Amino acid sequence: MAIKVTSEIKPLKKVLLHRPGAEIENLTPEYLERLLFDDIPFLEVAQKEHDAFAQVLRDNGVEVVYLHKLAAEVIADPKLKEKFIRQFIAEAHVKNEKVQENLYNFLNSFKDNEELIRKTMAGINKSELPKIETVHLADYVEEDYPFVTDPMPNLYFTRDPFASIGNTISMNKMYSVTRNRETIYSDYIFNYHPDFKGTKRAYDRTFESHIEGGDILNLTEKVLAIGISQRTEAPAIERIAKSLFFETEGNKIETILAFKIPNSRAYMHLDTVFTQVDYDKFTIHPQIEGPLQIFEITKGQGNDIKIVEIEMTLQEVLSKYLECDVKLIRCGGGDYVISQREQWNDGSNTLCIRPGEVVVYSRNYVTNKILEDYGIKIHVIPSSELSRGRGGPRCMSMPLIREA
Repeated sequence: MAIKVTSEIKPLKKVLLHRPGAEIENLTPEYLERLLFDDIPFLEVAQKEHDAFAQVLRDNGVEVVYLHKLAAEVIADPKLKEKFIRQFIAEAHVKNEKVQENLYNFLNSFKDNEELIRKTMAGINKSELPKIETVHLADYVEEDYPFVTDPMPNLYFTRDPFASIGNTISMNKMYSVTRNRETIYSDYIFNYHPDFKGTKRAYDRTFESHIEGGDILNLTEKVLAIGISQRTEAPAIERIAKSLFFETEGNKIETILAFKIPNSRAYMHLDTVFTQVDYDKFTIHPQIEGPLQIFEITKGQGNDIKIVEIEMTLQEVLSKYLECDVKLIRCGGGDYVISQREQWNDGSNTLCIRPGEVVVYSRNYVTNKILEDYGIKIHVIPSSELSRGRGGPRCMSMPLIREA
């Protein structure tokens, strides 16, 4: 199987990463909001931090594969390369026909497919193409904007464009136009790469409602948690529930727990406030303990789903569905100032590589010490630059295979 993920904590065997590239250096202060960033990481240091992350995974028996390499392997087929370039231009919303032509010729001139993929990720500056006469109103409006196609600086958060659920994937429709273009790479990989094509989809990027992978957590083989958040809409959760219950064979999901979390930048996904670190332990942001709206979604009659609001605390709900006495480990120990600071730097966003063993950011030292006090083994990675993108170790990784 290309995809086999039925848990957040079972031993991690294979993971997809993206090493930050030139897209980070194409961030400028005036376009940070447009590109969903709060700051500009120093690329050289961010790459060293990311390499340290990848090495921790390898040292613990995890196979690491990279997004740009898989995408480059797909377009080794000249017909797929042609199709990819045309589709990339269309999804970049390049309207001017002369610019489209120049852009096609520019991209088609790359002989190295990895360089081509990296270039599409980095963003293409107007100075890299022949200058054309400004004739359309849209050209005048965008005349001062430096890029023909936007950079994709969020790509190193590989958790979001798709999500592994059992032996299926959710190919996500992202919250913003800026990030939705990121899904083109995983779409081609799951359509055409020999290792991944044929993988069943519980959701598709062409669907109307948006959903992102950071909101999808595999609690058990039978129970899935999904956040209703800034980035994931309720109708998308209903659609994925119907698909998992009635349309995609092979998965064993019987219950989806939908958690409504605050709609804010600090709590952008469920996994920024809540991740599993052991069989019976979760690290959480104190401010989501309650009151919290939680909905149980199960099969109804015929091909309908049944939705019931659950009146329980977070701890009670998790204990019930994991069938154990769950302990909640508060980010920052519950101290308001510390928890707010470390939450902003993803203190609750850990990547579990096996039960009771997680990867964490170095800067969240208070929460890290608390995790150790609870008996959790931590692998600390440097984080001064990677954290500027507002995502932690779980955000930066997409598990493809975990042990059964």
